[in-house]
Amino acid sequence: MSRAWGGDGGGGGNSTTAGARPDEARRHNRAALIRRLHVDGPCTRATLATELGLNRSTIKSVVDGLAESGVVTEAVPAQRTGAGRPSLMVLPEPESAVVLAVDIRVDQVAMAMVGIGGQVLGRHSWNLHSRTRTPGEVITHVAESAQLLAEELAVTAHGAGISVPGVVRRDDGFVHEAPNLGWRDVAMGARLGNVLKIPVQVANDAELGALAEHVRGVARDATDLVYISADRGVGGGVISGGRPLRGARGYVGELGHLVVRPGGRDCYCGSRGCWETEVGESAMCRALGLPQSAPRGVVVAELRSLATSPLPGPLDEFTEWLATGLVSVVNLMAPELVVLGDLFTALPPAVVGRVRTLVHERSLVSRALGGIRIETSPLGRDAKVVGAAELAFEPVLDNV
Repeated sequence: MSRAWGGDGGGGGNSTTAGARPDEARRHNRAALIRRLHVDGPCTRATLATELGLNRSTIKSVVDGLAESGVVTEAVPAQRTGAGRPSLMVLPEPESAVVLAVDIRVDQVAMAMVGIGGQVLGRHSWNLHSRTRTPGEVITHVAESAQLLAEELAVTAHGAGISVPGVVRRDDGFVHEAPNLGWRDVAMGARLGNVLKIPVQVANDAELGALAEHVRGVARDATDLVYISADRGVGGGVISGGRPLRGARGYVGELGHLVVRPGGRDCYCGSRGCWETEVGESAMCRALGLPQSAPRGVVVAELRSLATSPLPGPLDEFTEWLATGLVSVVNLMAPELVVLGDLFTALPPAVVGRVRTLVHERSLVSRALGGIRIETSPLGRDAKVVGAAELAFEPVLDNV
């Protein structure tokens, strides 16, 4: 199933291009074919014709044009079936269009150069400390590292996608607030665009986690899903009807600030008993008997060690609050799938299983749907980088 995130939503059937001028139809068909290869990988011309609703002569013309410009190649399949001449596979050339993907985390920045098809061509990362966490320091380091990475790989980025753990205005990449970074009112999109000299798009990290899972993760076949990530805080991204749900100015997704425990712990947002105060990293440390300052690696290792060990009692309360918040999310959003990301991916299987049971028992929507799928992310910490790359590719693929 081909998923498109920019323009008219992809596809390439004749009804889409009916009435269009020949040059417009060619551009549309070219973009649709590139998106199909980018998302779903190599396939034959015959498959492309069937999936895009185009005749064989049109597919031949588009593929030949892309091959001449170095965007695709054709090759004999590694495994042949049946007699006769094998159908050639059409493969995207990753380096024909490259984007920069940057995931700004609370403790680290991870970046990658990514080519068509989602192929990671090279990576770089560095740790953040109080002095290096300021917007200016991060922007400078991103720009310098991007240049070095591009020179090392001998590629040129055509766009950039940036993931930020905060409230981001999607139309211009303005970071209204990123509390765990100590940022407020940062024109991240404009500032990075001026330095990098390429189009830059910025989005909330959980929104990009949802995008990554939908395009390349466990939610490839889901049209309605919620992605919940746990780091210092808790965030959410929503795909509704196969499209990102963004709300006014792109501010949707602050699911960590659902109040699940009235009168509970104070939250920096000004409320008490927010979901993230009960299931974020600090809550995990409390449940595991670890100090609040425990390094991330220690928290993850402790959680994974419980996969085959008895669960500590306090983890029962953590499980209860995780399920309580998810019941509200499921009742509100009615997703077919909930994906648990970041620190949640390290939860013991017994905890995830118990959460599934509680959500099914307590959610009217889950019971009506015959149960909501709740899965941990297979992308792990790479989800935000993958999502940032897909965000950057949205306009780039239309102009390859």
